[in-house]
Amino acid sequence: MAGYVVAIAGGKGGVGKSQVAANLAFAYAQEARTKVLLMDFDQKASGDQNFITGMKSKKTIKDLADFKGAIDPKSLLQFVSHHPSGVSYVSMPTDTTTSANIDPEGLGKVLKAVPNIYKLTVIDCGSELNQLALKAMEFSTVIFLVVTPDILAVNQTKRIYTDLITMLFPKDMIQIIVNQQVKGHPVTSEVVSKQIGKGTFHTLPRDEQWCIQALNVKKPVVVAFKKSLFARGMIECVRKIIQKNVLQSLSRLNKKPETKKLAMESSGKNDKKAGSGNRPWIDLKTRIHKSLVDEIDFSEQNKDDPNAALILREKTKKKVVEILGKEDTKGILSSREDMNQIVKEVLDEALGLGPLEDLLGDKTVSEVMVIGPYKVYYEQSGKIKLSNVTFTNDRQVLNVIERIVAPIGRRIDEKTPYVDARLRDGSRVHAIIPPSAIDGCCITIRKFPENRLTWKDFVQFGSMTQNMSDFMRIAVEGHRNIIVSGGTGSGKTTLINILGAFIQANERIITCEDSAEIDLPQEHVVRLETKPPSLEGEGEIDIRCLVKQTLRMRPDRIIVGECRGGEALDMLQAMGTGHDGSMTTIHSNNPREAIGRLETLVQYAGSGLGPKVIREMIASAVHMIVQQSRMDDGSRKMTHITEIGGMQGDVVILQDIFLYQQEGIDKKGKIIGKFQATGFIPKFIEILERQGYNIPRTLFTNKDQMDIPQKKEEHNPVSKAQRQRVKK
Repeated sequence: MAGYVVAIAGGKGGVGKSQVAANLAFAYAQEARTKVLLMDFDQKASGDQNFITGMKSKKTIKDLADFKGAIDPKSLLQFVSHHPSGVSYVSMPTDTTTSANIDPEGLGKVLKAVPNIYKLTVIDCGSELNQLALKAMEFSTVIFLVVTPDILAVNQTKRIYTDLITMLFPKDMIQIIVNQQVKGHPVTSEVVSKQIGKGTFHTLPRDEQWCIQALNVKKPVVVAFKKSLFARGMIECVRKIIQKNVLQSLSRLNKKPETKKLAMESSGKNDKKAGSGNRPWIDLKTRIHKSLVDEIDFSEQNKDDPNAALILREKTKKKVVEILGKEDTKGILSSREDMNQIVKEVLDEALGLGPLEDLLGDKTVSEVMVIGPYKVYYEQSGKIKLSNVTFTNDRQVLNVIERIVAPIGRRIDEKTPYVDARLRDGSRVHAIIPPSAIDGCCITIRKFPENRLTWKDFVQFGSMTQNMSDFMRIAVEGHRNIIVSGGTGSGKTTLINILGAFIQANERIITCEDSAEIDLPQEHVVRLETKPPSLEGEGEIDIRCLVKQTLRMRPDRIIVGECRGGEALDMLQAMGTGHDGSMTTIHSNNPREAIGRLETLVQYAGSGLGPKVIREMIASAVHMIVQQSRMDDGSRKMTHITEIGGMQGDVVILQDIFLYQQEGIDKKGKIIGKFQATGFIPKFIEILERQGYNIPRTLFTNKDQMDIPQKKEEHNPVSKAQRQRVKK
């Protein structure tokens, strides 16, 4: 039969919890005549157990946590020291720096194995709910909180007790031991019980003389002075544990190693239609929501303050646990994992984006796509997959949309059933609802990367080569007007962020977007965003209006997030009239189609210009087109870097500088190919060289990059002094 784990913690230092832990282990070994393991998890008072027990293990808890082998009686011998009474001991490192770097997950593996080796494991958890203490309590059968009869200790113990309840540890699992009780003291065990809100399990008398004597001889009290008051009180406590089958009874409360799948099935997450099979779970959540709205006013909270958000979440969590305690959950919540799951779902729906929170929190997920309440897809490593996550109904999806759009002043309704928005981290959101969306509310979230990507990341990912990166830096610093072309999800915005980072810090940059996604590292950046019309249909501000406004704002560079309409004409005029170095993105499949797409967009402006005039405008204003493509394996590649070389008759001349050539697909479905320089040297290179740039011609060859001499300055072939000499 598997053994039990007992965690012992104190509300504050000085309550004697380490002495209680050690003596409990030795008393249990004597009374039950069995092997007991004592483990020291107290990082703050590291080494105290060595004095209390007079023992020092061969290796420490740190060594045990780092052990990669299987935990069995034989392998454990190298870590523990043994006492003749039957207690084995593993100590905490005496060096505080070492003890602070113990891996909790490594100890979790140990705690899972030791109940199969020892009948009882006693853990000294210290007086703080840190990661080690919580890991010990996670595997414990019972948690003993040691408290002394003084107001401060009682108050701190009440705090820890409340925190543990909020963390969904069962109330019966947490027991109170009053230590150092004195007859006639006004703070009796009854007073302690009333203050904490929990009855006391046992009371230990104050026996200062023999406890100090035991420390002096470095032996536990129950070993050195068996007839002392403290030793007899400790033995009575152990006998109560054994005779009343406390550990066996409480083990039924403790979470068993059930699979996560079982908890998810209980929550209905694997039920695609969220049907009657999980109706009790949904009904319970609905009741909690209603009670929560009555108890807490979420509208008055400061949503811009992250500290206020954390405080609100903790406050809400405590209230949810309190409401849950009043509900009849029999047959719905079968384990502590179920309780954790339902509390998390309620919190996510009340304060976050509901079922989408886990997907948005996963760093490997780049996009989330919702089609009605029961189909949620996500993109991971360039591949689209169906998630197990579902919503309760279409109303819940609509609530999530409204929670996204409300803070940024956007709206969505039947009159305007679509919206572009963004999350707080900058992630782009598009939502569309019925009647336009036939199968229910749809949400598409393009996640914003946690860390800004740089050209080094693109080179490392294989999206471009070092030579291509160096050339693009030269083009941007040389004030070339650049259009980034590509399809949906090809990485156009990410690329324009990388190119924008090449702009000199002393230039004034103005960005215009539908929803702000461009994130540049420079300080002097003005970010403009469109505004939808009001309920009366007035006050709309579109991209074209913003582009016109930038011309009056003394820009050195204008960056338009995407040209979709008449703003293309204004952008071309700006590029051709003194705002060299501007950038934008458009949707097209290759550079040649990008020219036709631009021509079409200019006609949207209703200027009445002829096709040839528009092409001449494009040829004179735009210097380069960079094609970004999403390959079949999900990877993104810069497939073309193309220079526009003017007009020949009615045709715009395009000359490729770099190309990506696909050669095949490997067994894993990955694209095989290579980047090639065409050998063509752009015309503007000569202009830059006259301005003082020293540009190696090896950039435009297919030699191995190891053979290309590079400058030490971030692989940049153009020196800092030379870059400062560039003129517009």
